[in-house]
Amino acid sequence: MTISMHAASVPLFKQMLGSLGELLAKAEAHAADRKIEPQALLQARLFPDMFPLVRQVQIACDFAKGVSARLAGAEVPVYDDREQTFEELRALVAKTLAFVDGLEAARFEGSEQREIVTRPGTPKERRFDGQRYLLGYGLPQFFFHVNMSYALLRHNGVEVGKRDYMGQY
Repeated sequence: MTISMHAASVPLFKQMLGSLGELLAKAEAHAADRKIEPQALLQARLFPDMFPLVRQVQIACDFAKGVSARLAGAEVPVYDDREQTFEELRALVAKTLAFVDGLEAARFEGSEQREIVTRPGTPKERRFDGQRYLLGYGLPQFFFHVNMSYALLRHNGVEVGKRDYMGQY
């Protein structure tokens, strides 16, 4: 039995974006309950050379929408990435989730062989077939940034666990 590119991507993005939205809500409540300045969590890093929470969430959303759009042969939406609050980040997650959820499964048909070019025309240009793009690049990147978001919150005392990370499946 084979699995469609849609089934291998969209449900995972939806599950983990839902999880990410809930993690952010718990972090906001944690900050309010403990009278912690929200920016302390939003700008938290695991190490000085890593992106802060805000950017981790933005990049996770970028991968969810970008991978889905490219596999579906759709235009990749461009978001400003100006979010600075938990509310704005949750809105970004919701907007990304709505975009991904709105892509019809039929648009993904044949995408395992579709050529995907990232950063076209730059020295960092990469070419993939759709399956390799999804499984070897897109999903690992997406999960890395969702995981970093979870780790930053957990490291900073937000009471979340594996069930929170996994979301609804």
